[in-house]
Amino acid sequence: MSMPSTEPATTVDPPRPLLRRLGRELVWLVVAKIAVISLIWWVVASHYDRPDTRPAAIEQLLAPASSSSSPQAGSP
Repeated sequence: MSMPSTEPATTVDPPRPLLRRLGRELVWLVVAKIAVISLIWWVVASHYDRPDTRPAAIEQLLAPASSSSSPQAGSP
């Protein structure tokens, strides 16, 4: 009958400094991507005027056409 090995099991964990460096690189990569996307949005989309969402403006937009441009009630 063979004796079990008494050697401690070796783990394949990477050293701590390597994990810290990798973590920092990932954080900086995410921050850089957010900055680049924000810059692209600012250059492309931020200069457009926002639509007028006041209730009076929406009422005017959705109101029926004035009677001068609508056909006569008596005509088919």
